[in-house]
Amino acid sequence: MSFRIDLSQLAGLQATVAQFGEKVQKDVAMAGAAAMAKVVYDEARLNASRNRKTGLLQSAIYRAYSPEKSDGTLKLYRVSWNKRKAPHGHLIEFGTSRAPAYPFLRPAVSQLPEAVQQARAKMAEKLLELEQP
Repeated sequence: MSFRIDLSQLAGLQATVAQFGEKVQKDVAMAGAAAMAKVVYDEARLNASRNRKTGLLQSAIYRAYSPEKSDGTLKLYRVSWNKRKAPHGHLIEFGTSRAPAYPFLRPAVSQLPEAVQQARAKMAEKLLELEQP
């Protein structure tokens, strides 16, 4: 018994699969990283508002994509505060010898388990979008 299979119709399949893989890697990973950064960012802003006097620190907190430290598989977002808008941020985060610390960024990082769940949900949503023609 012998079989004969004509694979000529599948010539473009490898290229299509490779394109889909690149799109998934780019779009889905970016959506997941952005969702994680948003959770940490929101928590940091909430923590900064607890010891609010002028609101400068809370308005100076940002999240930004870092393309120079990202590559195809690693997407990096920075969550920090703008040191020009709120140069006193480190004094509030770490305290001084005379003033207690009111950390806002370090406790926000403790929300990473929730951030991972948000990222998984966002990545699944984005993957479903990509599967739709």
